[in-house]
Amino acid sequence: MREPVDNKRVKWIVVTGGVLSGLGKGIVSASIGRLLANGLKIVPVKCDGYLNVDPGTMNPVEHGEVFVLDDGGEVDLDFGHYERFLSTSCKFTWNLTSGKIFQSLVERERRGDFLGKTVQIVPHVTGEIKRKLREIASDEKADVMLIEIGGTVGDLENLWFLEAIRELQSEVAGDEFLCVHLGYIPVIDAQGQQKTKPMQQSTLFLRERGLFPDVFVGRSKERLADKAKEKLHWTCGVEKDAVISDPDCYSVYEIPLIFEEEGLKEKLERKLKLNIKSDLTDWKRLVHNILNPEKEITIAICGKYTELADSYISIEESLKHAGAHFKTRVHVKWIETTDIESGAVSNSEIFDGVQGLIIPGGFGSRGIEGKISAIKYARENNIPFLGLCYGLQLAVVEFARNVCGLRSANSTEVDEDCKEPVVYIMPEQRQVTIKGATMRLGSYEALLTEGSTVAKLYGDTVAHERHRHRYEVNPDYHTMLEKNGLVLSGKSKDGVLVEFIELPGHKYFVATQAHPELKSRLESPAPLFYGLIEACLE
Repeated sequence: MREPVDNKRVKWIVVTGGVLSGLGKGIVSASIGRLLANGLKIVPVKCDGYLNVDPGTMNPVEHGEVFVLDDGGEVDLDFGHYERFLSTSCKFTWNLTSGKIFQSLVERERRGDFLGKTVQIVPHVTGEIKRKLREIASDEKADVMLIEIGGTVGDLENLWFLEAIRELQSEVAGDEFLCVHLGYIPVIDAQGQQKTKPMQQSTLFLRERGLFPDVFVGRSKERLADKAKEKLHWTCGVEKDAVISDPDCYSVYEIPLIFEEEGLKEKLERKLKLNIKSDLTDWKRLVHNILNPEKEITIAICGKYTELADSYISIEESLKHAGAHFKTRVHVKWIETTDIESGAVSNSEIFDGVQGLIIPGGFGSRGIEGKISAIKYARENNIPFLGLCYGLQLAVVEFARNVCGLRSANSTEVDEDCKEPVVYIMPEQRQVTIKGATMRLGSYEALLTEGSTVAKLYGDTVAHERHRHRYEVNPDYHTMLEKNGLVLSGKSKDGVLVEFIELPGHKYFVATQAHPELKSRLESPAPLFYGLIEACLE
């Protein structure tokens, strides 16, 4: 059993970003955590400036994928990076949004915690942020608190987070705090020279907030030239060996290896007085498989949020994880399902050069007939298929219509008055009026049919996967579906909810009500994705 860690001796690593968003602070944070992971308790925390309590009600096209945790928390997609790189299970309390901080503060004010005082950004908001950070460190007995500040330095909505970090820095010893600043290093093609001015400017913004970076990470097309590192050393007052390259890569899993080559681990050891025992041997082997594949396949993903690839980032990463174990590069062919409905693309065009199909999760009626059409084609042509959440529900609708003969079969999410509601809203969801965090969320246990495809893939008759949905396969139709050949191969403990389905005799026709992509790791790929790649290679 771990001994309690004195909160004053916790190491604090803070990652900030400058110039523009989307540089990959989450991947940088996760990569730093990967370097530290062996032997140390690393707790990643993400601070987001938006006023939403969580991203659960946001459109994926606006904010990217909503990542769901075991405890049911809906969090920023960067938590997916943390879990995949650190092989840890994060908690909802580790995501601090402005909305969550303000909500907590207002509740405390109404309760009377601040009687006689004017509640202000400083010291109350910043104090609440520090209180929660220290509370997490204490509860988790953290060795290292790895804190990512969302947005960019200079954004209005993250000022209170930066001020809280400045205050925190003044309260801990010098060997307990390290600031990593990620910035953009562009190249002007006409000159072919890496320009450090954007990084210099964002560093000035950060210094105005009272934070002085110990490490610079330069996001660039290629590794930083010695001249660029020298320039940042002199203009920004950071040690030259603390300027680290973050170049464009084929795979994000290369970044920890690059950071190690650039000497970041030694820098962390010196500044924080740590003894880092990380072993990246297996990681290197799998990254080598990703970069040097022996085989290649293509999987079609038919979705409705395809205009932003981050909408399905966990699915893409799960394919890479499984592919690495087969020394196979998995290409993704994105299909906007509304294009199928409009006739802009046919099923024969979709499946041209494609070895498998994934129907991911989603909400609403837009594009669902296109998805159903693609599922039907895959079923009838023995093409490996994996349905996720909404993908399972639509596979049931397709089977009910075209195999069971229920032509009007549908989901009540699409048609509330349909005559054959083979998918319907869960009874406990019918009276729900508040949208935030009210779905079936988090990890649930499923009992798998012995001898089924999914039981073989999981190597057990019990599986635990994460959920995010309001609708289920209607129990009134379970018997009919089974009589017509659909195997309900996994159910909830009470036998009411269908968690997995499959078709015997098909090369691979499997779907789950869960989101197994959320628990996939490079070293341990999600079983259903592993099975899909295996079937495609056959």
